[in-house]
Amino acid sequence: MAIGLEDGRSDMENSDELLLVSRSRRTSQPQSGGDDAHGGDFSWLTALGFVFLTFNSGMAVYRSNGDIGAISFVSFSYLDLVALFSCLRLYESTPPESPRREHLKMAVWLLTTMLTAAFSYKVAAVLPLPVVLLVWAMAAATGHAGFFVFFRYRDQAR
Repeated sequence: MAIGLEDGRSDMENSDELLLVSRSRRTSQPQSGGDDAHGGDFSWLTALGFVFLTFNSGMAVYRSNGDIGAISFVSFSYLDLVALFSCLRLYESTPPESPRREHLKMAVWLLTTMLTAAFSYKVAAVLPLPVVLLVWAMAAATGHAGFFVFFRYRDQAR
């Protein structure tokens, strides 16, 4: 049961207002310990993920026993992911009105679509034909849907 205060508002309304003020103060304060020497944000979690990706890729190449196809797949996937994460980071730091943002969005879509195609190719190699067709249909649908959402939907919404 809410008790009325002097200004006629309930405790619940005041607590919501305090929560909003608290959130706005938290978001307006700079994050401590998150800046590197170059002025950008440095995330230890991102660095740990990158080290983990690099280690696993290196182990996959090591365990491939010289199989050129496996080494090529792992190398392509690794380089694609590194480029994708780099483009995403640049996209997030680019001002919204910059034309560079559209180029980065195109690169993100292309890298994502290439990674989807590479994984579909690898998975399809061990599946029966009806499932292979389904895998490639899903990969094509994902690429087309990503293109529509990234490039066409925004144009139609404006």
